[in-house]
Amino acid sequence: MTEPLKTSTTHKLTDEQLVAKIVATNNSQLFAILYDRYSRVVYNKCYGFSKSKEEAEDLTHDVFVRLFVKLRSFKGKSKFSTWLYSFTYNFCVNYVQRNQHKKKEKVTIVTDQIKEDDNSVEVEDAQLFELKSEKLAKALAIIDPKDKMLLLMKYQDDMSIKEIKEALDIGESAVKMRIKRAKQKVISVYGEL
Repeated sequence: MTEPLKTSTTHKLTDEQLVAKIVATNNSQLFAILYDRYSRVVYNKCYGFSKSKEEAEDLTHDVFVRLFVKLRSFKGKSKFSTWLYSFTYNFCVNYVQRNQHKKKEKVTIVTDQIKEDDNSVEVEDAQLFELKSEKLAKALAIIDPKDKMLLLMKYQDDMSIKEIKEALDIGESAVKMRIKRAKQKVISVYGEL
């Protein structure tokens, strides 16, 4: 039986302290506090990958169930919120990829090969912001979920290159190159819609 929580002190814990206590005790009441802190943010992330509010709610529930099991894998190398965003994005990307594979519907878009060298077209952020939202949503649904994830982290969540680097555990130049390629892909797909 879990002991009653001292609400005033428990709610004052940092995310990292709370996670450490949850991992040490497996206390579901403590996990509920973490859920209360982040459920809305996780829902919003899931909604970006889903087709309906109900699907986003199901995804949010699934993220938190999986999170409870995987919480001990949080090592504190970054802020918990950064780690959770990455965890959520990866979960959603995997979900989308599984669904695409299950449906066996492959949307093939013929695009010009994006060159790997510096002669490739540079896409300015302003070009992304000028796109019509409904058409942009279609383009984002078509591009690779990992590219969509990067663009959402950068432009929807307003994460810095450093935060994305920490969340994905890759180098800063790799983050910049992947964002550049993702922008090129979304602009290309958008232009063909």
